[in-house]
Amino acid sequence: MAIFDKLEEVVDRFQEVEGLLSDPTVLSDQNKFRELTREHAELSEPVEVYRRYRQIQQEIEDNRELMRDDDPDMREMAREELPALEDECEHLAEKLTLLMLPKDPNDGKNIILEIRAGTGGDEAALFAGDLFRAYSRYAEKHRWKVEIMSSSESGVGGFKEVIAMISGENVYSRLKYESGTHRVQRVPETETQGRIHTSACTVAVLPEAEEVDLEINPSDLRIDLYRASGAGGQHVNKTESAVRITHIPTGVVVACQDEKSQHKNKARAMKVLRSRILDAMEAEKHAEMAADRKSQVGSGDRSERIRTYNFPQGRCTDHRIGLTLYKLDAIMQGDLDEVFDALTTHYQAELMAGQENA
Repeated sequence: MAIFDKLEEVVDRFQEVEGLLSDPTVLSDQNKFRELTREHAELSEPVEVYRRYRQIQQEIEDNRELMRDDDPDMREMAREELPALEDECEHLAEKLTLLMLPKDPNDGKNIILEIRAGTGGDEAALFAGDLFRAYSRYAEKHRWKVEIMSSSESGVGGFKEVIAMISGENVYSRLKYESGTHRVQRVPETETQGRIHTSACTVAVLPEAEEVDLEINPSDLRIDLYRASGAGGQHVNKTESAVRITHIPTGVVVACQDEKSQHKNKARAMKVLRSRILDAMEAEKHAEMAADRKSQVGSGDRSERIRTYNFPQGRCTDHRIGLTLYKLDAIMQGDLDEVFDALTTHYQAELMAGQENA
């Protein structure tokens, strides 16, 4: 199998990296040493699992040989051990296949989460607030930090728009499939005749772009300062602390007014701007690569309706993978692992199928 040819190459590279890490010239170059240390950490698990796989294979061969032994006790012992060894070998082969799938370079990154109310007026804004709370509770369970970068509240509660930074371990890898249109079906509190209304929100999940990921020329930016509006007491309309940044070449505009400090608002706006530009560049690249594919989980197409939340039935349906769960209350409380695990498994299966057909 091609995967095991690749694993031999991985073992060779792992041994090469181990040798380089003890080279005095590498030790004196901090950037090179850091880069090799990261590569060593990435290669260590597949190498460890592959070595165990080869060891189990050898034990299987030894047991099959013992099954031809003249001693009946030896034959019986070998026969009893073989099924467990074969099961472990199969499990390790599956694990190696997953470990050798192409890595998404953004998986370990923090994210910029953007939720916007769509069709449905006040009900859409209320649902935007519900979605944000669900993601926040999920983040809390995983000990991730949630920081609101910018928000626009609606008059009835909820959000017309909310933008937040979620930081922690492997945040993007878990939330990257959430980009798209989320549809809600429920009876609004203001509905007197019990009719079910349908409304929608759009969600965008952008990997955080560091300055090293994307260099922005300051001359390409137009920065406007204005007075903050909304709740804020005496501070409102007194100082020009709100910031609007326009990236002239792409037309991307980001505004931030949640902080009283102009400098903090500018720093937050730049984080969102950088991530949006990088996401647009990556989306364009992926669109070209995936042009001949019929479907792509996590494609980032925000016009696509990805999920329906039906409150009267207590049902949550992810349309991309045909997953339906009747545990909507728990999901809205942040119990999202079952949904995320199913999406990850589906995406990995697509990647494996693509590799087999390549």
